[in-house]
Amino acid sequence: MAEDFTSVNTMEKELKDNPCSSEDAFAVNPKKKKSKAKGKAKSQHEGKEKTHRKMKTPKEESMDFEERRSKLNVKEEPDKDPDFVTEEKGKKRKRKADKTDGPSSTSEAPLPEKKKKKVSEEGQRDTATSKKKIKKDKKEKVIKEEGGGSVSTKKKKTKEEIEAARSLKIKKKEEEEKQRWRWWEEEKYEDGIKWKFLEHKGPYFPPKFQPLSDDVKFYYNGKAVKLSLPAEEVALFFAQMLDHEYTTKDVFRNNFFRDWRKEMTLEERKLIMDLNKCDFGELHAMHKQKVEVRKNMSKEEKLVNKEFNQKIVDEYGFCVLDHHRERIGNFKIEPPGLFRGRGDHPKQGMLKKRIRPEDVIINCSKDSRIPEPPAGHHWKEVRHDNTVTWLASWTENVQGSCKYVMLNANSKLKGEKDWEKYEVARRLKSCVDAIRTQYQEDLKSKQMGTRQRAVALYFIDKLALRAGNEKEEGETADTVGCCSLRVEHITLHDTLDGQKCVVEFDFLGKDCIRYYNKVPVVKRVFKNLKLFMENKQGGDDLFDRLNTQVLNKHLSSLMPGLTAKVFRTYNASITLQQQLKELGNMKDNVAEKLLSYNRANRAVAILCNHQRAPPKTFEQSMANLQAKIDSRKEQLDLAKKELKQAKKEAKGSSDSKLLIVVEKKKKAVQRCEEQLLKMEVQATDREENKQIALGTSKLNYLDPRITVAWCKNMEVPLDKIYNKSLRDKFAWAVDMTEHDFLF
Repeated sequence: MAEDFTSVNTMEKELKDNPCSSEDAFAVNPKKKKSKAKGKAKSQHEGKEKTHRKMKTPKEESMDFEERRSKLNVKEEPDKDPDFVTEEKGKKRKRKADKTDGPSSTSEAPLPEKKKKKVSEEGQRDTATSKKKIKKDKKEKVIKEEGGGSVSTKKKKTKEEIEAARSLKIKKKEEEEKQRWRWWEEEKYEDGIKWKFLEHKGPYFPPKFQPLSDDVKFYYNGKAVKLSLPAEEVALFFAQMLDHEYTTKDVFRNNFFRDWRKEMTLEERKLIMDLNKCDFGELHAMHKQKVEVRKNMSKEEKLVNKEFNQKIVDEYGFCVLDHHRERIGNFKIEPPGLFRGRGDHPKQGMLKKRIRPEDVIINCSKDSRIPEPPAGHHWKEVRHDNTVTWLASWTENVQGSCKYVMLNANSKLKGEKDWEKYEVARRLKSCVDAIRTQYQEDLKSKQMGTRQRAVALYFIDKLALRAGNEKEEGETADTVGCCSLRVEHITLHDTLDGQKCVVEFDFLGKDCIRYYNKVPVVKRVFKNLKLFMENKQGGDDLFDRLNTQVLNKHLSSLMPGLTAKVFRTYNASITLQQQLKELGNMKDNVAEKLLSYNRANRAVAILCNHQRAPPKTFEQSMANLQAKIDSRKEQLDLAKKELKQAKKEAKGSSDSKLLIVVEKKKKAVQRCEEQLLKMEVQATDREENKQIALGTSKLNYLDPRITVAWCKNMEVPLDKIYNKSLRDKFAWAVDMTEHDFLF
């Protein structure tokens, strides 16, 4: 790094001494002015030779061209869209005028003599055209002098190269398909058995904490304090997050400080009493510097890093399942850090402790090679349970929940589980009407427990509410589901906004996502809710005679395998299928069909309350997209005018060249219209999805066979909706689904 900074400083000094702009210095760096007495041709020739000789120092030769440009803030022009030639000329003309009107301060250097001559020689030409040529000449010279290897300007591929790349991609895809384990075509094991042979290397543990160097100091109340190793590690966790809003929240800060003090020595606890007096500045700066170093790694360093990570994947990232090599999903144990949680989680900021081999339970075959623990350690336990799908498990300290090493999403075990889940939801379709009739009858039962169960089922069915689970007090965040609703979570309105019997819900659901909804319900449900709330305080349970175990036991008696969660999957999938049927139109282009699909998916996301906060860059990205739309409209107007003029010139003429021009102009107009429509559809889609998360339902609640069948019927490529990960995850559905599939 020292050499890099020296080279940059050397270049900056040369640029200051050189009467050229920083941009021109890369193209022209004359040692001194050319003699006016010399001939023009000879002067230009010698100038080029001197430029070539004096362009770089030996240190500069070793630096990557792109790296020098970024360090000196010299930005390369982005690739230009050929449809915007006229407008981009205007932009160039404006920028050039800013640079060539004369220096506005002493910090701006005048143009070099060579450039002045070139501009004066072409003074009779159009200003924009001549300056564009200068820019082009300069860029070509840079490419020539640098050997062309490190310049980011992409060389246009030939048709042969494009065809070869396409053929290679197809061949690779075919090979992947041949190697894929088509487990769905094999006979299933008997109930409860997940595998017959399982062998793996165990989880990969994160590296040990490396102490900070002596020149990086932590300060308390203005004085440097050398922390013990455990306290130093936890302090670094907090310092790494100083740019994040988490560290401004009182809950996060209080939880962190309490857990941090537990890692301190007695002397450190006596000294460090107030988080506000702690200065993590140097730790934060060191972290930022390391991030920058990673970002600016050379290609060679990145390659070494990639090879190192690949070796870890090859060793720990695969297992042998029933004599097939399968990819493991999360084989790396999460390193220690600070718990963030979602939403306003009450435990955010708490310390996630380092997991040791002594905390881990291993699961594998009896006849397999048992994984070796790290040197000097041992496993908590080794099991041989083929009725479960996990390879290793441990309990994390923040919420006391079990964590598992599982196979990848596209593995047999995950695929079978998904397939079974959607088949159970499909079976519900045949008996859902009978179940609905049953719970509607139970609404007037003489037993209070039966009435409460009926109302809860009504909410789970109609609103796709989660069932909710019993939790020990203080164990996790105050999140609730249907069965654990309290009186304070609902408000009853006899009439509201012109509707009768309205229930207003307001509670924190899974991941601390707020559920707020106003729903008109049938009169009998409304009366029962009033009855359930009588003589109760806000903190009392609404369904005090019901829990998820009782509810699911009742559901399984109505249909084998039926739970409250199946209703959520069923309603999500059936909603998607109905919406696609209503919104689909074969006459639409692909962009419009995709918008229809996303709208159908959005209806499901709203039903399931899959919300998200608008992206921080949303407004800016929308403004950028709108600017592109406006520019495309201008280009379309120009293309239409040119077409009109071409038609006028070709009218009554038999010249084939004029007819060819007309056809070209027609295609240009058509291309502009298609691109404009695509951008406008994209803008609509982004705006509508601003606060809705479409991915969750697509990943977990929507039967993939609905999507695959829709794509086949609507002639939409599946990769427009499913990325490669989803296509691999649902390979079983892609392979078996026909056009006529119905959920």
